Formats: sequence, C-alpha cells, structure tokens
Amino acid sequence: MSADLLRLDILVPVLMYCALLWWVGRGLSWTARLATAAVTLMLIICVLLVERGWL
Repeated sequence: MSADLLRLDILVPVLMYCALLWWVGRGLSWTARLATAAVTLMLIICVLLVERGWL
C-alpha cells in the first residue's frame, strides 16, 4: 500500500466513525445498522473523491 492511503487524516476519521456508529447503533436492528453504515461510508467516499479532485 502506498503511504498516501495510510495517512492519519484519513485513518483517524474512519476510526472515529466506527466508534460513533457502534455507539449510535446500539439500539438499532442489524438491518438498520448496515443501512446506516453503507450510506455513511458512501458519503465519506464521495467527499474524499471530490476533495482529491477525482470526481
């Protein structure tokens, strides 16, 4: 893997997202958790693509 993919400005928000999703998703069903995770990850990917000028 390239060093660019392991930068902390990407890794830290992803870890924080996982922790927040776990905390918020405690009261949700598994289907709702998966849907929330999928939508949020797609938003993160879109923001990264726009930010890096790939989209």
